[in-house]
Amino acid sequence: MMNAVLERFRTIGHRTLSSIRRLGRGHLFLLNVISVLAGMMTRPGLLIKQMYSVGVLTLIIIVVAGLFVGMVMALQSYYALVDFGAEDSVSVMVVLSLLRELGPVVTGLLFAGRAGSALTAEIGLMKATEQLSGMEMMAVNPMQRVIAPRFLASFLSMPLLALIFSAVGVIGAYMVAVMLLGLDDGAFWSQAQAHVDVHLDIVNGIIKSAVFGFVAAWIAVFEGYDCIPTSEGLGQATTRTVVYSSLAILGLDFVLTALMFGD
Repeated sequence: MMNAVLERFRTIGHRTLSSIRRLGRGHLFLLNVISVLAGMMTRPGLLIKQMYSVGVLTLIIIVVAGLFVGMVMALQSYYALVDFGAEDSVSVMVVLSLLRELGPVVTGLLFAGRAGSALTAEIGLMKATEQLSGMEMMAVNPMQRVIAPRFLASFLSMPLLALIFSAVGVIGAYMVAVMLLGLDDGAFWSQAQAHVDVHLDIVNGIIKSAVFGFVAAWIAVFEGYDCIPTSEGLGQATTRTVVYSSLAILGLDFVLTALMFGD
């Protein structure tokens, strides 16, 4: 009985130390990536190519999700507000929710599921097939050639995707509120314009999405670079990317919301 208890504590301690070591490797990896970002200015083609891969190819799911989220929010807001005679405030509820919360958060989750997992799989496959080792043998820094462009492209793409998500969501809400439910066109836009603050709502939403993009990109490229170079290890790394990125985005959303909108 005592041996079983000690073995349990040994396992917990081993896993804890392994997690701490891996967290340390992740931070050293991030510092290494940041140190080579300046070299990206001499190779803009790499950045543009990766922005197309992680940004443009993610655009379709962002647009479709934003449209339907905006439409559903307009319906739910209308049914909640019509009992109080405040149905003209539908646009305010939808726009503020999209700019402050749903735009950055849902975009981050979709980005982690689509682009983040793809980045991890791509880098992990390059490691499994020894392409990264081959670059080092040819005096090519894989951090600067492979990791940095993908990291920077993800970081820059997230705020743009979040703004597109919010804009499409507002269009979807307009279609439901005005065209389907018959609310006044002018009241819809005037209410939204009167209650949206550029700094409090738009700028803070952009800051949120930039933070989420930074964390999601960091997790995705690190998991790919640090994965076990086998098919099983690659699958586990891809799963960890989606899970860790989603949890980090949701946790950071609470912290940032408390800092930005708290008293």
